[in-house]
Amino acid sequence: MINFGLNALNMAEDLTITRNTSKEEQYQSIIPQIEALLYGETDFIANLANVAAALKEQFNWFWVGFYLVKHDELVLGPFQGPVACTRIKKGKGVCGTSWAQAATIVVPDVDAFPGHIACASASKSEIVLPLIVNNEVIGVLDVDSEVLNKFDDTDKAYLEQVISILLNR
Repeated sequence: MINFGLNALNMAEDLTITRNTSKEEQYQSIIPQIEALLYGETDFIANLANVAAALKEQFNWFWVGFYLVKHDELVLGPFQGPVACTRIKKGKGVCGTSWAQAATIVVPDVDAFPGHIACASASKSEIVLPLIVNNEVIGVLDVDSEVLNKFDDTDKAYLEQVISILLNR
């Protein structure tokens, strides 16, 4: 494990947000901070909550959160943003489709996505990434923006890296 020399209890106060730089530079700044934030913490829900908060703070997206697989549906987990849908069936909406396909889905315009579940009408674009453990999807990371075409391959690559860090704690 990497020791970042930071006290995880004080990390929230020490989170350094960089804006007015490229998207890639913002990810490169926040990812080591997420690693430090998670260092030594074994509670999965606590880590989900802090990852959602760190991403929301860094990128100021409309909604950032996790849904966790419970029985035959996704159930709302830790998130940052307005209230959200509580349960999503497998194969339904972007989150349920990501779960069913075990694949990242980037949606430039949610209104053009067949079967999109509109938890908030302000959401215009979305990226959903599966959390996969032992070849099984255990949840998804869902990120929404109020801007069309907000997410791309850069977001996909770096958010997949964030998920890898999260799942390898």
